[in-house]
Amino acid sequence: MKITQEIKDNTVIMTLDGELDASSSVILDEELSDPEIMKYAKVLVNCQDLNYISSAGLGVFISHLQRFEDAQIKLIFYNMQDKVRNVFEILGLDLLMTIVSDYEEARTIANE
Repeated sequence: MKITQEIKDNTVIMTLDGELDASSSVILDEELSDPEIMKYAKVLVNCQDLNYISSAGLGVFISHLQRFEDAQIKLIFYNMQDKVRNVFEILGLDLLMTIVSDYEEARTIANE
């Protein structure tokens, strides 16, 4: 799993590349726990190259949802592959998290 971050206009764009499993979820948790991320109003997660997500990976996102909500930080996922999106939908996480089709839609929703 490779995780990269880019900062644009008070927004963190986090790109996930590879498989988000138990071992790589620790790295993601560290990234999302970094106090620096709380300085931004939006976190957009590019999932285009996310090939797999385990329950541990899902758990990392779930564990940060309330903290982001409390800080009024918008967490938006985009470019999600069908097989990964199906996991979110089967577990009902698409009702808790914002998942959109592409970057432009993510930016539009983030700016509302």
